[in-house]
Amino acid sequence: MFLHIKDVLSADEVAFFRQHLGPEAPWVEGARSAGEQAVHQKNNLQLAQGSDVSAQLQGLVKAALHRNALFFSAALPRRIFNPLFNNYGGEANFYGNHVDSAVMHSRADKCWVRSDLSCTLFLTPPDEYEGGELVASEAWGEKRIKLPAGDLILYPSSTVHQVSPVTRGRRVCSFFWVESMVRGLEQRQLLFDMDMALLRLRQSVGEKDPSVIALSGTYHNLLRMWADV
Repeated sequence: MFLHIKDVLSADEVAFFRQHLGPEAPWVEGARSAGEQAVHQKNNLQLAQGSDVSAQLQGLVKAALHRNALFFSAALPRRIFNPLFNNYGGEANFYGNHVDSAVMHSRADKCWVRSDLSCTLFLTPPDEYEGGELVASEAWGEKRIKLPAGDLILYPSSTVHQVSPVTRGRRVCSFFWVESMVRGLEQRQLLFDMDMALLRLRQSVGEKDPSVIALSGTYHNLLRMWADV
């Protein structure tokens, strides 16, 4: 599942994030937080996790996720790793091919999170920088992803991916991982497809239609069977 979720942040929220994530923000070398394999590929800046601005912006990202029904339907989140923030540009401008670690430990809340899903929330308009695509490798080729500011891409954490070199401007994003209530990728996909079909059916025939009631019951019974909470 590669899911583009639009307008996770409003234009005003994006402006607020950009105001607090300028050059004067407490950026540190991103390699400090990389795993054993990824540290050799990572050349970017990252907002200091213990800073006041990081704590403030983390809360705003989480609030935006909690109000987004599409994100909940696709991710079925059990835990969300505290959002982090990265900065690509100048000499610190790329992150080579890597796979995210299977389990993450948040310094902010000391929580362990299994990385079922990876998320990148774009904060810089794409016309302000060149390069900087999130490049995901798949059996049938590459996906090159560069989204409008305020939009989010959600994808399996098992994916080999990279951030291509930023050759002009600056690319700032938030990134984080989700431990889902439903661990299996195929099961999550089936539940998401069913939920989207139910949404269309509700809009067409209404909430009281017997088919809507029956299929809603099937959805929740499958979720009850597969969920680990």
